[in-house]
Amino acid sequence: MRVKAILDQKGRNVLTVGPQVTIRDAARTLKENKIGAVVVLGGGDELVGILSERDIVSAVALHGADCLGKPVSSIMTAKVHQCTEETSIDEVMSMMSERRIRHLPVDKAGRLVGLISIGDVVKTKIQIIQQEADEIKAYIAG
Repeated sequence: MRVKAILDQKGRNVLTVGPQVTIRDAARTLKENKIGAVVVLGGGDELVGILSERDIVSAVALHGADCLGKPVSSIMTAKVHQCTEETSIDEVMSMMSERRIRHLPVDKAGRLVGLISIGDVVKTKIQIIQQEADEIKAYIAG
């Protein structure tokens, strides 16, 4: 199975913020939308970073609550790993595990077309395993 199947099922809407948005406002966006990360887009809709709950917690732990008024660009992860719609679920699982990341932007011809989370991947993997188990049961019963 490929990333495209996940996006076809969950949708391709990606919440984004600009690099000058405050950390406080970005944290509010995460809370209000019940998500764990936002993609940071610069001028021309270019992907310049990703901001996760983990980034915010680390910043508060290091700098205290004063950091909440700073721009997202001061703490975001600038080196963003991406995948494409054609990346396999197994490849995505490996990337996320090796790099210890929970969110992966999806690129298509240089454009952001989606964002998948570890939760999306686990849910899909469970569906695949359940489908295989059902097929084996049907084969044995048939």
